[in-house]
Amino acid sequence: MNRRLSYGPDGAALLLRVFVSNSAVTEEFYRMKRLPPYVIAEVNAMRAAARARGQDIIDLGMGNPDLPPPPHVIEKLCEVAMKPDAHGYSASKGIPGVRKAQASYYARRFNVELDPETEVVMTMGSKEGLASLATAITAPGDVVLAPNPSYPIHTFGFIIAGATIRSVPTTPDERYWESLDRAMRYSVPRPSVVIVNYPSNPTAETVDLAFYERLVAWARENKVWVLSDLAYSELYFDGNPTRSILEVPGAKDVAVEFTSMSKTFSMAGWRVGFAVGNPQLIAALTRVKSYLDYGAFTPIQAAACAALNGPQDIVEANRLLYQKRRDVMVEAFGRAGWEIPSPRASMFAWAPLPPALREMGSLEFSKQLLVHAEVAVAPGVGYGEDGEGYVRIAMVENEQRLRQAARNIRRYLSSMGVNASAA
Repeated sequence: MNRRLSYGPDGAALLLRVFVSNSAVTEEFYRMKRLPPYVIAEVNAMRAAARARGQDIIDLGMGNPDLPPPPHVIEKLCEVAMKPDAHGYSASKGIPGVRKAQASYYARRFNVELDPETEVVMTMGSKEGLASLATAITAPGDVVLAPNPSYPIHTFGFIIAGATIRSVPTTPDERYWESLDRAMRYSVPRPSVVIVNYPSNPTAETVDLAFYERLVAWARENKVWVLSDLAYSELYFDGNPTRSILEVPGAKDVAVEFTSMSKTFSMAGWRVGFAVGNPQLIAALTRVKSYLDYGAFTPIQAAACAALNGPQDIVEANRLLYQKRRDVMVEAFGRAGWEIPSPRASMFAWAPLPPALREMGSLEFSKQLLVHAEVAVAPGVGYGEDGEGYVRIAMVENEQRLRQAARNIRRYLSSMGVNASAA
């Protein structure tokens, strides 16, 4: 491109216009081109705009806990923050005390022994841990098996790292195993990683130990790494505790597991998570993290120790509270004309669209609920194409607000010609 540039008062602006007009410059960055528009962000933007106009939106879209952390955890944060030497760089892999606390949690909760030095690393939430491990172990073109629908980081963490995603069902039935075997036969190159997430976000499905036993055997036979996301380990209902893949003998040969304190202790904004398990994968994650961060603020790590080592009654209390919210929501929404399967775990319900409105699609249905019922939910298509026809409902409002949401939804459904007897 031959242009004579003038550097008068407007010369810089002219130079900028020339560069912006150059197609080589305006071409999107490689990784940006691999990321589709974030569908859920469209509903989030509508919700924010409605609230800015003064509307009282009942937000059941984002899984953001509305409960406070335990008082003793906040007290420990403040206590350590008052120390003059607590404000420097911390340890990227987590201070020794917090790694020992996480190992102790696994020992008492799952009867799994972990070496805090080689089998535990603290992460900035499970989301960052998954993304950093993807960066550590993925080469461009690697094939990764990820559930569909699934939480976006399970797929896009690896897409950003250059991998190719092959979807497998979320439902842990025989179709799941057939899909795994098909992937091994027909994918080139053969898959190197499989991701599992139970209790599932968004579908709230759970698995038993027999599922993990079969998965570990399959992974060992096929030389595949297993990444298990157990972020909702303590939000189980009806007395049916969740299980860890690491309970399976030999699982540490092939698996790492991610947990989070976001939901268990209502510490979502603190960004505290862990990866535990296979020493080779933990070492790779630790090494990548050492280049990327200095770890969480030391007082936060100390407070995480207090949460893991201290009284656990808050965990049971939160579990019972979410279970009561689940029961209220399922009953109230059902009476409003929208039948919702009762989730067995997590803080979400995976709700099929009312049959009469199914053709609308999950994104448009979510927009309609926001505009006409002032209730925000997350469109299922935002979690993968197999999420179409569903929405994710987060149980992050109190019982009174859930009943108000049901009344608003009832009015909207009635305006669309849907009533309780027809839903």
